[in-house]
Amino acid sequence: MTTASNSSSAGDRLATPRLLAFSLPGLPLGALAAALSVYLPRYYASHIGLSLAAVGAAFMTVRLVDMCFDPVIGIVMDHSRTRLGRYRVWLVCGAPLLGIPVYMLFLAPVGVPYLYLVVWLFLYYLGTSVIALAHASWASVVASKYHERSRVFGAIQVASTIAAAAVLIVPALISRNSVSDVQDMGWFILVVTPIGILAAAFFTPERIVREHRTEKVTWRDYWEMVSWPEMRRIVLADFCLSLGPGWMSAMYLFYFQDSRGFAFRTATYLLVLYIAAGVLGAWVLSRLATRLGKHRTLMIASTGYSLGLVVLSFLPKGDLWPAAAIMFALGFLASGFVLLGRAMCADVGDAIRLKKGKHRQSLLYAMMTSVEKIAAALSIGLTFTILSWVGYQAKEGAHNTPAAIHGLELVYLIGPVGFVMLGGACYIGYKLDHKRHAEIRLALEARDGAIDEPLAAGLAAE
Repeated sequence: MTTASNSSSAGDRLATPRLLAFSLPGLPLGALAAALSVYLPRYYASHIGLSLAAVGAAFMTVRLVDMCFDPVIGIVMDHSRTRLGRYRVWLVCGAPLLGIPVYMLFLAPVGVPYLYLVVWLFLYYLGTSVIALAHASWASVVASKYHERSRVFGAIQVASTIAAAAVLIVPALISRNSVSDVQDMGWFILVVTPIGILAAAFFTPERIVREHRTEKVTWRDYWEMVSWPEMRRIVLADFCLSLGPGWMSAMYLFYFQDSRGFAFRTATYLLVLYIAAGVLGAWVLSRLATRLGKHRTLMIASTGYSLGLVVLSFLPKGDLWPAAAIMFALGFLASGFVLLGRAMCADVGDAIRLKKGKHRQSLLYAMMTSVEKIAAALSIGLTFTILSWVGYQAKEGAHNTPAAIHGLELVYLIGPVGFVMLGGACYIGYKLDHKRHAEIRLALEARDGAIDEPLAAGLAAE
């Protein structure tokens, strides 16, 4: 298992084979993002036998409770120091913490009680938090340079997007019915989880960056992080850029069937196209960010995404190819929302370490994952509540009046466009660009004496 290299510096460019290996923990997280949010709730309501209200309450309540644990996990990670590294050990331990709940949720027997869903959902979200925080925090150490972070987080986004598309396509090719679809998705995730995590753990070096102040973390310390000027912008933007697409996803099938006139299977294929476009989008936008800067690229992506949603609403009903082109463009642009926000969060972590002498990267990412979980919970609660207000009937076979369909269209358009545009606007006047970050890195390197403390130096002394 690779630890670190005495001859390497934290500013070294990660070789492409190692970058590919490091990006692979994105496979289970990407697959779960598609399978769990779209298919699993319906599976428990239609096949397992729980009521729609119970399923909705379980997913929303557990996610809101789970987000309270992210800051604690982040603080503990930042204070971890083992022979295997700071984040590597957390990533490896996260594999069974995620894999066991995935098995229990996706292959649950018919008739399990409400408590079964709540308990295993909670453990599932705990497992995803550990893996996501460890992976993102490790990425900030693997890539210490401004532009290199766009490259690393772009690779992670590509891996996640490939898995999100594959987890929808593979079961469709081999499945027998909708029940086996969900079970095959579970097996797919169980296979890629250990592959992705072990690949990153064995082939990626890890360095433990130097801290100059190591006092105990308090809630005041947490507030200090969230009140950092650049971090305030990133947190608000991340909330908006998560809620907007989440709002759209929650209403996707309703809108594309009842408003756009597409059959269920066609709408599913368009969703796969939207997800698959993120592979190209993550690569292109990460490259563009090295030229324009991450915050400017994100502003362009958010503007284009909003305009695409508006254009989609004016297309003729059932017109497949124009709709496919718009969905491809939307997925292409949306891929930049997460990867650019995470890369900018790593930059802020460097600024905080320079001024405060504290390494708080996991805590910063915990703040982002907490915000994303709030947005994910609200995306279902808000949209379904507002749809009921406008008179839309979501039950299968229900007849909706033209007024209800018009209400559906307005809700689908106004929410995502408004939140995504607000998310992009958060970066107007953003100061932490590549020039400022280069100055921060030089100051850190000068203070540390060597760029980042190699883990191997401590091992060699033993």
